[in-house]
Amino acid sequence: MIRCCIFDLDGTLLNTIEALTFTTNLTLEHFGYPPVDETHVKQFVGDGYKVLIERALKHSGDEQLVHYEEGLRVYTEVFAKHCMYHVRPYEGIPELLEQLKAKGIRIAVLSNKPHERTVENIETIFGKGYFDIVAGEQPGIPKKPDPAGVRRILEQFGETPEHCLYFGDTNTDMKTGLGAGLITVGVTWGFRDRAELESFHPQYVIDRPEEVFRRIL
Repeated sequence: MIRCCIFDLDGTLLNTIEALTFTTNLTLEHFGYPPVDETHVKQFVGDGYKVLIERALKHSGDEQLVHYEEGLRVYTEVFAKHCMYHVRPYEGIPELLEQLKAKGIRIAVLSNKPHERTVENIETIFGKGYFDIVAGEQPGIPKKPDPAGVRRILEQFGETPEHCLYFGDTNTDMKTGLGAGLITVGVTWGFRDRAELESFHPQYVIDRPEEVFRRIL
């Protein structure tokens, strides 16, 4: 019996690609680099903002990461201002969450986005207190795909892995859910394609949120 669900944020609950692309390009512009498109940013994200900046700089020609430390500072500043730029929930997500809550299934968010920005994204779109737990990248807790964040949420819920679903849209998420022993669901409406998700053999891969109640619950 499923009693809780843990969701990735970017590319799973919320379409944040415009905000991520906008702030990445503001950072690159600071160093005189040309902008990158959303297709590239979808490949850069998923492993936290530090890896995002590393990948973006290398793509732009800074192979030695000369601008890395300053890039982190610039990105942090611009992202604090623009992290809600055109952010919106994916179609069907609000309805799915309402159905889960109506069934008494507890819901949590686990993201590699900095914690403050994770909370801002979730509370702006869904309201404060809508999710039972919201967790972004925080000091002392290894980021995904390390299972530590998932285990911490399970401890807070007082649940075991077999009673929890994990939803995500990238290879990082598949590694996270499967590594923590959760029933793992890859979602194809996010930043990566079905082939990437299926290569990790999650229990489910779905194309639309309404499939959760039709196929899984």
